[in-house]
Amino acid sequence: MSLSLFKYYFLLCVLNSLDIELLILKCPFNWRTKFIYEKRHLIVGAGLYGAVTAYLAKQSGLKCLIIDKRNHIGGNVYSENKEGIEVHKYGPHIFHTNSKLIWKFASQFTDFNHFRYNPLARYKNNLYHLPFNMNTFHEIFGVETPNEAREAIHTDQRREFYTNPANLEEQAISLIGRTLYDLLVKGYTEKQWGKKATELPTSIIKRIPLRFTYDNNYFNDIYQGIPMYGYTKWVTNMLNNVEIKFGVDFLKSPNFWLNIAHKIIYCGSIDEFFEYELGELEYRSLRFEETLLENPDYQGCIAINETSIHVPYTRTIEHKHFMFGQQPITIITKEYPTKWEHGMEKYYPVNNERNNLLYKKYKQLAFHRYPNVSFVGRLGCYQYLNMDEVIGMAINNFNREILN
Repeated sequence: MSLSLFKYYFLLCVLNSLDIELLILKCPFNWRTKFIYEKRHLIVGAGLYGAVTAYLAKQSGLKCLIIDKRNHIGGNVYSENKEGIEVHKYGPHIFHTNSKLIWKFASQFTDFNHFRYNPLARYKNNLYHLPFNMNTFHEIFGVETPNEAREAIHTDQRREFYTNPANLEEQAISLIGRTLYDLLVKGYTEKQWGKKATELPTSIIKRIPLRFTYDNNYFNDIYQGIPMYGYTKWVTNMLNNVEIKFGVDFLKSPNFWLNIAHKIIYCGSIDEFFEYELGELEYRSLRFEETLLENPDYQGCIAINETSIHVPYTRTIEHKHFMFGQQPITIITKEYPTKWEHGMEKYYPVNNERNNLLYKKYKQLAFHRYPNVSFVGRLGCYQYLNMDEVIGMAINNFNREILN
């Protein structure tokens, strides 16, 4: 194809508002290489992992393109300003880390406030402090000192203890005793995973932190906070001058995208990428019920966990408390755990033995079949990740796989 003919086709596409990919596909392979993807990196997903990778690529002088099937950046950390309240659309996100390096990286794109996550738990008509600390033990056992609390818990453990726990229920009771388990763990966990606790593996609860201080700060990390102008603004600053295409589903035309990039960073689910060739990985999903209320305060705190099995949702979030808001109205969101089905968002991987083994098989398949594709992030790695873990993983993988 001559240069003049190429320009003609390009002009034709522009004048007719056609998608530029139509032109690229009609070009000979060597023209496609020179035109769009020589040494170019394609990032599938404009969430936190994709944003960090794109920023690092831009800083290193590498060309990259981000595509996302949603119509916004940020993935599940996306926030939306409504009535002056920053609403976390896909569940609450609190940034916390012990890594000075990761905190420094995150802070270069925004200032963080001094928010601390101090949720409550409700069982029937009683409220309890979380995480398990001296306030909780006082509310449940009536104790006042750490020694009294330890003795109360040990007494409860001695009544029912399992040397070799066979399931989550036995594991949890052995760790904290029947009283704490029944009040604050059992119902919430069964709703979250959609199964009886006796049907869940012990691996889900390896340990339950018990704090013998009057401290309601949920996280122990040195660095904590919420982006002062919201998570979307935070991610927007990372993606400054990065090319992004919204409403683009990689899986609707995988052959096209696989052939236009030097390297692909894929943030979607690995089993769906292979059209579930080896079987489906199991996930849990969430349904959100958002309500605007014409009063200044609904529950007086950021979150109340509902630990009774008879309450269908797991928690209520009141978004204005992320920013210490003083608005005359408030917005709340109730979270309903649900079984994942096709077309729904995947929130929590079910990391039991069967799923972990299947994931390893997909990783082996990916390694042999698509060496230029990196499966990353929560869905690509089939593991739950905190935001600081996502940033750390993105930085490490970029230095190891893209720069080298």
